Amino acid sequence: MKTKIAVALAALALTGCMSAEKQAEKDNAFSRAENNLDTAQRNATVECRDEAQCNKAWALTKRYIEQNTSTSVIRADEVAIESDVPTRSGKPVYSATRIRKGSGATITLDAQCRGMYGPDRSQGGDYDDCVEKIVPTQNKFRAFLTTHLSDN
Repeated sequence: MKTKIAVALAALALTGCMSAEKQAEKDNAFSRAENNLDTAQRNATVECRDEAQCNKAWALTKRYIEQNTSTSVIRADEVAIESDVPTRSGKPVYSATRIRKGSGATITLDAQCRGMYGPDRSQGGDYDDCVEKIVPTQNKFRAFLTTHLSDN
């Protein structure tokens, strides 16, 4: 009987260790994904030098959002572009801001997904799928603008 109890306790202890290891792996993956999102956000910030270039970059930003969102653009003015919130979770919402600086501006493409985060900014059920959609889209934004701005 003592042997059975010892074996059961050892198995229980191993299960606890495995759960702790799995939780640590999950926490590390979440931390890496958050770092990737932060990097992508920095990559999705572009400076334009003058009004003509900024106006073209802003029009291109709207086009980029339209090409990458599953919903329609519901606001597009001189300072913000926003796509509508999707009805289903796991779909990205893109928006952009334009902050004037002298004769130029800073344009930033923002993104988030419905269902991406839970309470207290914890990992939501659609987090991994959202990261897979948002990171490449934000990382390609600068190249999209650069390519199309140099076409003229």
